[in-house]
Amino acid sequence: MIFVSIFGCGAGECIEAVSKEQAAEIRLESIAGLDAKAIKQIFSSKAKTIATCRPGKIPDAKRKEILLAAIASGAAYVDVEVEASDGYKQEIVSAAKKAGCKVIVSFHDQEKTPVREEMEQIIRWCFDSGADIAKIACMAKSQRDCARLLGLLDRQEKLAVVAMGPEGSKARVMAKALGSQIAYACYKKGKESASGQMTKEEFSRALDALSID
Repeated sequence: MIFVSIFGCGAGECIEAVSKEQAAEIRLESIAGLDAKAIKQIFSSKAKTIATCRPGKIPDAKRKEILLAAIASGAAYVDVEVEASDGYKQEIVSAAKKAGCKVIVSFHDQEKTPVREEMEQIIRWCFDSGADIAKIACMAKSQRDCARLLGLLDRQEKLAVVAMGPEGSKARVMAKALGSQIAYACYKKGKESASGQMTKEEFSRALDALSID
């Protein structure tokens, strides 16, 4: 499924954008004017939603509060970073399981694509942390990096693979074709949540060119 990543806008624009999509990832740390009412509106919409709140801008206690509110409001998925503390992860995972919300445990490397053995260890860490889906997103600087990421999909476990950067754009499409559980697209040009991200329309055209449903 292609999820439109809604990033870098106000709460009102976010609510409007979600209402137009079938599937959307909400980058909550980047939504201005977010409050309890807006969270309820966003995650009780008809769209299938992923609640994501990346570290850095918001203290962990507040991030956890936001994610728990999103789960309670009807998020279909919640994304939690594998490097987060065990207590932080356990509280979110427990709340998600009770609410019937699927858990994505994610790893991001903005600089490089690690060696295969390291990524395999990280995937195991994700599932040991309670993941329904493990997400591996890495900066791809070469076709070898892309191939190494795509090779991770040769497994029974549910995995989302994202090749970041301009070099990784085609690999994003190939990952979807090869069974990556989730693909990400920006909701409009200039609002990319990660380098190399396409719009949903661009992504769909690229998939069509591969004759993939």
